[in-house]
Amino acid sequence: MARGRIRARLRRSHFHPFSCMRPRTEDDEGPHPIEGPGYSRFVHCNQPRMHWKKPLKYCSNYISTTKYNVVTFLPKALFEQFRRVANIYFLLAAILSLTPVAPFSAVSMIFPLAFVVGISMAKEALEDWRRFMQDMKVNTRKASVHVADGVFGHKPWQKIQVGDVVKVEKDQFFPADLLLLSSSYEDGICYVETMNLDGETNLKPKRALEVTLPLDEDETFKDFTGTIKCEDPNPSLYTFIGNFEYDRQVYPLDPSQILLRDSKLRNTTFVYGLWYSLVLTANLLLVISLISSIGFAVKIKFQMPDWWYMQPSKPENLYDPTSPGKSGLAHLITALILYGYLIPISLYVSIEVVKVCQAKFIDEDLNMYDEETGNTAQARTSNLNEELGQVDTILSDKTGTLTCNQMDFLKCSIAGTAYGVRSSEVELAAAKQMAMDLEEQDVEISNCSRDKNRAHNSWENSSGASEIELETVITSKDEKDQKSAIKGFSFEDNRLMDGNWLKEPNTDVIILFFRILAVCQSAVPELNEETGIFTYEAESPDEGAFLVAAREFGFEFCKRTQSSVIVREKYARPGQLVEREFKILNLLEFTSKRKRMSVIVRDEDGQILLLCKGADSIIFDRLSKNGRMYEEVTTKHLNEYGEAGLRTLALAYKKLNESEYDAWNNEFTKAKTSISADRDGMLERVADMMERELILVGATAVEDKLQKGVPQCIDKLAQAGLKIWVLTGDKMETAINIGFACSLLRQGMKQICVTVTNSDTIAQDSKQAAKENILNQITNASRMINLEKDPHAAFALIIDGKTLTFALEDDMKQHFLELAVVCASVICCRVSPKQKALVTRLVKEGTGRTTLAIGDGANDVGMIQEADIGVGISGVEGMQAVMASDFSISQFRFLERLLVVHGHWCYKRIAQMICYFFYKNIAFGLTLFYFEAFTAFSGQSIYDDWYMLLFNVVLTSLPVISLGVFEQDVSSEVCLQFPALYQQGPKNLFFDWYRILGWMGNGLYSSLVIFFLNLVILFDQPFRAGGQTADMSAVGTTMFSCIICAVNCQIALTMSHFTWIQHLFVWGSIAAWFLFLLLYGMVSPIYSGNAYHILVEALGPAPIYWCSIILVTVACNLPYLAHIIPKMYTSNGSPYYPRNQVL
Repeated sequence: MARGRIRARLRRSHFHPFSCMRPRTEDDEGPHPIEGPGYSRFVHCNQPRMHWKKPLKYCSNYISTTKYNVVTFLPKALFEQFRRVANIYFLLAAILSLTPVAPFSAVSMIFPLAFVVGISMAKEALEDWRRFMQDMKVNTRKASVHVADGVFGHKPWQKIQVGDVVKVEKDQFFPADLLLLSSSYEDGICYVETMNLDGETNLKPKRALEVTLPLDEDETFKDFTGTIKCEDPNPSLYTFIGNFEYDRQVYPLDPSQILLRDSKLRNTTFVYGLWYSLVLTANLLLVISLISSIGFAVKIKFQMPDWWYMQPSKPENLYDPTSPGKSGLAHLITALILYGYLIPISLYVSIEVVKVCQAKFIDEDLNMYDEETGNTAQARTSNLNEELGQVDTILSDKTGTLTCNQMDFLKCSIAGTAYGVRSSEVELAAAKQMAMDLEEQDVEISNCSRDKNRAHNSWENSSGASEIELETVITSKDEKDQKSAIKGFSFEDNRLMDGNWLKEPNTDVIILFFRILAVCQSAVPELNEETGIFTYEAESPDEGAFLVAAREFGFEFCKRTQSSVIVREKYARPGQLVEREFKILNLLEFTSKRKRMSVIVRDEDGQILLLCKGADSIIFDRLSKNGRMYEEVTTKHLNEYGEAGLRTLALAYKKLNESEYDAWNNEFTKAKTSISADRDGMLERVADMMERELILVGATAVEDKLQKGVPQCIDKLAQAGLKIWVLTGDKMETAINIGFACSLLRQGMKQICVTVTNSDTIAQDSKQAAKENILNQITNASRMINLEKDPHAAFALIIDGKTLTFALEDDMKQHFLELAVVCASVICCRVSPKQKALVTRLVKEGTGRTTLAIGDGANDVGMIQEADIGVGISGVEGMQAVMASDFSISQFRFLERLLVVHGHWCYKRIAQMICYFFYKNIAFGLTLFYFEAFTAFSGQSIYDDWYMLLFNVVLTSLPVISLGVFEQDVSSEVCLQFPALYQQGPKNLFFDWYRILGWMGNGLYSSLVIFFLNLVILFDQPFRAGGQTADMSAVGTTMFSCIICAVNCQIALTMSHFTWIQHLFVWGSIAAWFLFLLLYGMVSPIYSGNAYHILVEALGPAPIYWCSIILVTVACNLPYLAHIIPKMYTSNGSPYYPRNQVL
């Protein structure tokens, strides 16, 4: 579809930057002095040189998102690396390896540390370099800047200065925070897209001050000067307080004049603006080190004097029989270095690599690819992968998360009359469920005795009637498909279509209803030249649906200026269109706190009107006595719409006389020009004064349909044992019916509704009574659940926002939480964004279990950030939730795969990785301890230094990484078919003490077998053909060969899913060891020492070497084989084959 071309006088437009990064030190004089901290920015317009000196020496426009620079990289990166306790330990060990107490050469300690730290620093440097290149790409962009005498020239963004006048063209990004001075539209309006800042794709209108509109050509800036006083830079994107002094007059500034850096100019040819701103193995290590040092001290004290070869008459400092305590303490350092291999230095790097790969697999999963948007799942952090498999509670937004956030105007109530005959999705689901229930009853009745034929026939008739009713509903839906669909408009009722509303009673109220839809908005119209139809860039999908509905009813919003709205009325006069202009006097914008929007207009007859739309609870509280004529019947219609799962708003108006409006507008102007921290509060209070004594016109009902697959997804998540909470701003009836439609509430589930009556919250003195009432409801509900005898009974808790306010107070929140956690589903209605975050915090801190929050809009950010895991949906409301999240998906249904498949896999992989690290390092490290015991705890190592260096870094690292990346205990299909498998994560079945101690026991057993079996085989047996026995290097190399083969065979047995990569890493690691032994033996004896030609001349030709490896490897893995073989058979005795698949 071709986009409509904006028709406007092509005139240049200008901005002025006025960013100030450092506060003024002197007070400025002026008609509106800035008071208090945080309001001290002072900018000279079109005079950037005045900001070169203090106190106005502001920062440049150069931006940097890098963490390091050339000078700070080395010290800062090293500091980051050695904030880890393990790295500090290995650093101390490396330093001590340079002393005489070290049991082996320094290189075997320094090299692994340098390798691990070097890889991590290289990763940091690469990521920071990428950020630097992105920064330079932005900093070197060109912008048109006023140089002098009305001449504009190009400058890089980084060279723009505070006070410069900047010209920005259509579809360009703003190079700095700018004050809008004029635009290509005569009234100074422009349209901005802020997707880079908050993710919002909707266009936002901005308006220049009327006084700067003549600055519409380059030459007009030749003598332009002025001053700006404004608030200090702060993180808020949506608030701004400041004054603009020009021609000795002061004008208030608000966010509608501010254009933020990195937002984009849209649908406007040019603008001018001014820049204004911008434990476990460690404990084992300590125990055996203490044992070793105590043993050494005992040996020194009691046995060393008898060892003639130690020359006790000339003792060394470390071997002094007269000071065994000193010798034992020195040996403690030796032991801590020697047994340091119990703490795997490569564990951190291995887990980081594994998590990055897991995140990449999440990103590349085609089963979570959304064809409509082209978006894939994205793991924005890899640090929480395993927590995806341990989620206990999901807290979800509704609109845009469970639903599409694409509103369709479906029904309305005008002057007490309900219009709209089409059924909503919830009504269709309810009719389908009713038909299914009746069919079940039919089957039960058909099995009864023939004596009940009459009852049976009665039920048949009832069922038939329902089927006819259902058929009618579905047929209506089919007819809809046959018609040409209008996006945002699914209304069907001939009484209002094609001008037939003129025949209805209360025509004047109907006209007013349609005019409120068309005028009370802040959208931007765009003409599609191919179809001749206007489309709308609205700030919310609801507003867009209202404008489409108004257009279809004959009230087409076609043009907006800074001061007016033009509406084409189709049926005002027979056979011709009438354009009516409504002068916009004031716009009181919608906020989540106000829950309403109002516009004050002057019609063509000079009548001033306030047109208002908002939540029915808010509007009804502001009705006048004479404006409640339709309240009762409208309330009934609203309840029906809520039960049908529709979103509702009430519409009202108020006529104003000139004096009344002038008095109020003076107060509004004072509040608007106020420069204080409470300006927003003042504006809200003044607006509230006007939005009183309203007259009710009617109500709207729009449908936000469920996303595809939501009911099935929620059902699977419930089967996985996850508790699901929905936090929504809808009324209770709407939320309950949506709950049934999406399977959050199911037939047979007992509902617990906790509410507080309006009378309980009116007076302050009744607050305590309301709290007691709520506490009584919670207590009774908890008692009912405890007395429930049916073990399969499920409960659902529904609570509204007013009640939640009391329930979240300190003296009640624990009672509320205790009730909520025993319910399968919880729905919180009419909640604010702050309440969403508070509920999430309560669940997270109160249960101590992993919580996941999922949402799609800015009002969900607090909830997402408060949860352990935040998931953002890249939907209609922009990318704010995504930017605040840890993971992002494009549809709610993908959450099932993210948790049940990837969560389960990631949790089990990481758990198995860590357990295996415990096993292999205990199996290796304890052999050193046993040898110590046989050598009087002398600190002598049985292994060559290079063997020990390569053990964790090379020879056993790749198989464990392949385990963490590729392991699948079951396929994704099985995970989805049996979601109850997910409970292994929340119950922590793969990383509990039983499993950890089991793996540690396996490591202890393997170490005993490796050491003592080799000792028995090689102790006094001839090793070579000449009858020589094995020396220490031969015994050590044989034992190390057994360790490499045993631990790699163990990980092969642990894997239940093989790929060619795993085969390569596991068997390749064993092959790499023998290849290293061969090559290392070829190196000069100066470097290889006792390992010179050890494989070729000593070990290789000896059959006992190869027999020892085979025997020890089999013996080490026998217990694990005995453990898993019974599990390879199902309960009926048939064999179960693990998923040994080769990709």
